[in-house]
Amino acid sequence: MKTVDMHCDTVSELWKREQAGEKISLLDCDCHINLRKMKQGDYLLQNFALFVNMEACADPWEHVQELFALYERLMKENAGLIVPVTCTEEIERNRLSGKMSALLTVEEGGVCKGSLEKLDILYSQGVRMLTLTWNYQNELGSPNIDRKKKPTLQDTFVPNVSDGMTEMGFAFVERMEELGMIVDVSHLSDAGFWDVARRAKRPFVASHSNARQICPCVRNLTDEMIRALAEKGGVTGLNFCADFLTKAQENTPNPGTVEAVVRHAKHIVKVGGMECLGLGSDFDGIDTHAELPGADAMERLWHALVKGGFTQDQADAVFGGNVLRLYREVLG
Repeated sequence: MKTVDMHCDTVSELWKREQAGEKISLLDCDCHINLRKMKQGDYLLQNFALFVNMEACADPWEHVQELFALYERLMKENAGLIVPVTCTEEIERNRLSGKMSALLTVEEGGVCKGSLEKLDILYSQGVRMLTLTWNYQNELGSPNIDRKKKPTLQDTFVPNVSDGMTEMGFAFVERMEELGMIVDVSHLSDAGFWDVARRAKRPFVASHSNARQICPCVRNLTDEMIRALAEKGGVTGLNFCADFLTKAQENTPNPGTVEAVVRHAKHIVKVGGMECLGLGSDFDGIDTHAELPGADAMERLWHALVKGGFTQDQADAVFGGNVLRLYREVLG
C-alpha cells in the first residue's frame, strides 16, 4: 500500500492558524494531515492545494502568493521528510531515497484574474494542477454551488446545467494542456464539466468528487460524467466529506463511515472501470470523518476496499497507481 492523495487544504488551514497567532508545524500539527500521520499512512505523494476563498481576501492573487510562500517554507523546514515534485521521475527519486513527495496545486482558478501570464507564473512556481472554480463564478466558468447566492441544503442537490465555461476558461484549458498542468473539474458546474470534456485533448481529473448516483450532492459526478472522464483517461478522487458520501439531512449529524467510501468506490469502478478511481480526501477542508479522521487512518480504508471485493492490486491502483499513470501521461 502506497498512498497518493490528489487533494488537501492543509496549507490554507495552517496559514489561517498562523494568522491567528498560533505556532504551526507541518510535522506534528493537529490537522488531518501532518508528516508523522502521513508516514503512518504510508504516503508516497500528497497534493497540497493552495485554496483561496475569493470572497474572504482583498486580492486573490496576492493571497495565493502568500500561501505559496508558506508552502515553500514548510517544505524547507521538513526537507528531510518531504520534497516538492513536478514530474513522476522526481516522485520515484524521492521514493528510492525514502522521502515523501509534495505536488503543488491551486484550488480556485479565479486567482489568476483571467490572466494567462499569471497561470504561467503559477506553473513556474511548481503548480501542476488547477481547480478551475471553487464555489464562486470566476473568469473561467461557473460552479455547481454558488455561495454568493447563499444556497440552501436543497440547492446542493440541483446542478447548474446552463452556465458553463467561458472563452477565457477554454483558453486556460488549452494553455494548461500545452504546459503539462492538470485540469481539475471538481466544483465546476455540470455545464462546465461537459464543456471541458468536449474540448480537452488530454486526461483531466475531478480531484475530490464522488458518485452522484450514490449521494445526490452536485459536488459528485453523474454516471455519464464518470464514463466521459474515464474515456479521456481521467481520474476522480474519493472525497471523505460525509455530506458527499451520504445525503445530508437538516439538523442531522453525518459523521462519515468507511463503508460509505467503499460504496462510492465500487460504483465508480463499475461505471467507469478500474483505472478511473483514486483518492482525493479533502482533508483539512472538510469536517473530520468519524472513521477516517486523518492521514494515519488510510490503512483502514485499504483493508475496507479489499474486504469490499477489491483485490489487493486493485486497492493499490485506487490508492496511487491510477493517479500515477495519469501523472506520467500529463506531467511526464
